[in-house]
Amino acid sequence: MDIENILETSRMISNQNLDIRTITMGISLLDCIDSDSDKACQKIYDKITTQAKNLVRVGEEIEAEYNIPIVNKRISVTPISIIAAASHDKNYLKYAQTLDRAAKAVGVNFIGGFSALVQKGYQTGDETLIASLPQVLAETDLVCASVNVGSTRSGINMDAVNQMGHVIKEAAELDVMTNAKMVVFCNAVEDNPFMAGAFHGVGERDVVINVGVSGPGVVKSALEKVKGESFDVVANTIKETAFKVTRMGQLVGTVASERLGVPFGIVDLSLAPTPAVGDSVAQVLEEIGLEQVGTHGTTAALAMLNDAVKKGGIMACNRVGGLSGAFIPVSEDAGMIDAVNAGSLNLEKLEAMTAVCSVGLDMIAVPGDVPAETISAMIADEAAIGMINNKTTAVRVIPVPGAKVGDAVEFGGLLGHAPVMSYNHKSSAAMINRGGAIPAPIHSFKN
Repeated sequence: MDIENILETSRMISNQNLDIRTITMGISLLDCIDSDSDKACQKIYDKITTQAKNLVRVGEEIEAEYNIPIVNKRISVTPISIIAAASHDKNYLKYAQTLDRAAKAVGVNFIGGFSALVQKGYQTGDETLIASLPQVLAETDLVCASVNVGSTRSGINMDAVNQMGHVIKEAAELDVMTNAKMVVFCNAVEDNPFMAGAFHGVGERDVVINVGVSGPGVVKSALEKVKGESFDVVANTIKETAFKVTRMGQLVGTVASERLGVPFGIVDLSLAPTPAVGDSVAQVLEEIGLEQVGTHGTTAALAMLNDAVKKGGIMACNRVGGLSGAFIPVSEDAGMIDAVNAGSLNLEKLEAMTAVCSVGLDMIAVPGDVPAETISAMIADEAAIGMINNKTTAVRVIPVPGAKVGDAVEFGGLLGHAPVMSYNHKSSAAMINRGGAIPAPIHSFKN
């Protein structure tokens, strides 16, 4: 790096909220499988605390040495439904408590992987894990969960979609915060470093370091310098900015990999917003020319942003992966919150935006009286977008008992606060209760 690049990076960090959102150590637990759940849990605890014992320390050293904020240090593990199936336990709370203890022992912020992959049907441990979710999320602090209910190759498991609506309702009644730690996916990826959906796929190495970078504030600042220019200029500006941000992520990942003695996996270049002023994807879209996010043209602007971010990242690093793109979580984005409160952004528009960005209906608060089948229908819609478009989509919707539309719910920290949003009150129950599966689309058959 020459001196100008160093100074530019310094300005991005100090003035534009640039940070490394997370370094996430992925750990395979396949060698911890045991028919005795007590033995399995001990193996899990021992492996996590051995492999990740220096993760936080190394992250803090890199922060201090390079003056690059690393907001979170996290762990992802092999989906627990696979690991716990051999035990034939009737509840997997014990496994979740083991993950929670291990995460606290090594000092990380979250541990992901209390997960099940049921896109084509249930295996031995899947039903047990899913049934355990409300209790697990309510009785642990750092454990994050995910369930993959569909894929382009297999279609959508509507039985699982139906079940997850009820799980989300039950979890909300135990503790409103539980659903902030759980994501329902279509086309989940194996190397995602971002919570709550991170898990360590079975196709991954035994242990790996993945990095998640952010920087909507940096992109907004760059776009302020090209006001009135054509979309060609706008797209190139975003690509150049994403290139610089990804380079920083690659640097951190490479250094962390060397110091921990663990292979470097991927950089996830996702524009992940925070509630901080100037760190908003919505404000990036408004800088492109929207009076407020949610108005007509929002989907087109977001499509261009998402594509340019990915192109810039790929130019910078041949290890770009995860969910790379732009996130639109309502509670974590000050501009999204403003748009909801102003009435320009609703669930239907957020669903349309999902077709062209990363993930989906994310961190959205709804009244607690929402029927379970309506939540399932939201999941089904998002899964359909993911399945047809061969992309990852997800739902992290949070029913708030006793809340009404327009109320504000405080989650704290990076999770921010969310305005309670309206949903369509016409019933989807007859559709959801059909069960079975929505078949894979015709274009999935590519062999």
